Amino acid sequence: MKSAVETLNPTRVRLTVEVPFEELKDSLDAAYKKINQQVTVKGFRKGKIPARVIDQRFGRGAVLEEAVNDALPKFYTDAVNEAELSVLGQPEVDITELKDGETLNFTAEVDIRPSIEIPDFSGIEVEVDAVEVTDEDVDKAVEELRERFASTAPVERAAEDGDVVTIDLQAKVDGEVLEDGVADGVSYTIGSGELLDGIDDAVTGVEAGGEATFTSELKGGSAAGKEAEVTVKVTQVAKRELPELDDEFAQLASEFDTIEELRADSRKRLENMKQYDQATQAQERVLEKLLELVEVPVPEKLLEDEINTRKHNLEHHQLGQMGLDLAKYLEIQGKSEEEFDAETKEAAVKGIKTQFVLDELVKQEKLNVNQEELTEHLMRRAASSGMSPDQFAQAVVEGGQVPLLVGEVARGKALAVVVEKATVKDTNGEIVDLDDEEDEDTTEASAEETPAESAEEKTEG
Repeated sequence: MKSAVETLNPTRVRLTVEVPFEELKDSLDAAYKKINQQVTVKGFRKGKIPARVIDQRFGRGAVLEEAVNDALPKFYTDAVNEAELSVLGQPEVDITELKDGETLNFTAEVDIRPSIEIPDFSGIEVEVDAVEVTDEDVDKAVEELRERFASTAPVERAAEDGDVVTIDLQAKVDGEVLEDGVADGVSYTIGSGELLDGIDDAVTGVEAGGEATFTSELKGGSAAGKEAEVTVKVTQVAKRELPELDDEFAQLASEFDTIEELRADSRKRLENMKQYDQATQAQERVLEKLLELVEVPVPEKLLEDEINTRKHNLEHHQLGQMGLDLAKYLEIQGKSEEEFDAETKEAAVKGIKTQFVLDELVKQEKLNVNQEELTEHLMRRAASSGMSPDQFAQAVVEGGQVPLLVGEVARGKALAVVVEKATVKDTNGEIVDLDDEEDEDTTEASAEETPAESAEEKTEG
């Protein structure tokens, strides 16, 4: 077999492959065997039909077609490996010449990873928010904890803002009660905004035993997005009672003996959260600066596939779970379809460039992923997916996704290398020393789930 490579643009090549006919022998034998098992010819046992009879009865062309279809993936893969190409997605193959007993010639156009040069990135400087926790922040955190320990006591008066009411609901659309539009004994805090629009005004001022009717757009269920007439009956009104902010509350709500110790712990927790947010911000801004330094051509087909995938996931998974369609989502977001398309394309381009650049850094820095790092990453991904580590690991192995996880960890380590050499200052002008453990968590979050790997998976065969 002979092959040659023609560069069409920085992200696409054309392979020209010439295959001597004798190299098709194994595939021809397999084609005759396959046809033998599929057809019946009078006078011959199944599977024992001579090749010449198959040629006469079914045509040599059918055999050649079967043989070429069987052989092409191998010859294509051999040509890719010989040229040391990093291909993306499926090739467009065109058989240019097929002479029985002489030769098979074909071309294959395919996207490839572009050649990327990583410049010196040690001069990158970014600014992040300073870690500042005010007394007001602590007050708010303690108050939220206090809210969680609130108790309720029934009262004989009309419902007010902040009260907890027990209600029965019935929703009608076009005068018909919905099968999934009836709910009894629902506990609802007035003003929380956790149920239907309009319910707060409807139940405020209503005593136990009273009812009200209002119109609201349903957020989910069989009639999601439709206007419904909702009847709400109040069966109980209860007043929320908050515990006193004293040492007794500290002992009830935490492992601490005094309210001062509880407040100090709340302050420390808030500082840790803001430090994590600061580290995440540093990763994102360093990555943005790095991408500005590198010229990265993006394969058109890969970009098109990534945009379509992002749109599909949004429309059929995320929005579907919320009972929304794309038009309603754009209305809520206050965006036009053109703005949405532009933002989706921008995000897709950034995702592809991120993977290409960080993968190049992995090679340049000779970074490896050990079993401990992979296991830690798997545990985090399992937690975010809502699956147990064992379930997630099994799904990863069965789906052949282990290389993807390895790639995510490696890219996280590559970004950590860049962050380590960058200068990170907060808004007060102070140098930020990012903790190593925070770096690993946030860099992996920044670098994972980039798109080009899925295209590469489809390349072989």
